[in-house]
Amino acid sequence: MANQFSPISWEAEEYLVRDHNTWWYVGLIIITAGLSALAIFLQGWTFLILIILSAITVLISSIRPPRKIKYTLSSKGLTEGTKLHEYTNFKAFGILQENNNYSAVLIPKKRFGLNVKVYFPSGSGEAIVDALGARLPMEPVRLDFIDKIVNFLRI
Repeated sequence: MANQFSPISWEAEEYLVRDHNTWWYVGLIIITAGLSALAIFLQGWTFLILIILSAITVLISSIRPPRKIKYTLSSKGLTEGTKLHEYTNFKAFGILQENNNYSAVLIPKKRFGLNVKVYFPSGSGEAIVDALGARLPMEPVRLDFIDKIVNFLRI
């Protein structure tokens, strides 16, 4: 008999907000200018365009506030806004703690599938872990290489 539970809903920001002081923006400008000068020196025009577009994207994403997303855990899976992530697509889940923020990470079955990472308030953590644990095994998870770089650069 399948475990039945009442749907659990919560709202959380789509990503963690990182503090960016004046020196962070100065560093972004210096790195962009340096890489742009290198691209011009090497006559790598496509590389130059990539550098400029990347810098603009990082700048916009650092200014834009995160959206509040509604999450729901049901017997079918995790609904993120309007998108349903079915349990059958995942082999396990884990919990990450970054400072005082908690997130559930769903680990895909597909070899090159992407993890689904959702933040949740600490007060709802026990119910969320219990609901996920009723459907998926829990595994230890760590920040991957890209997440470590993102945290270091405060993007």
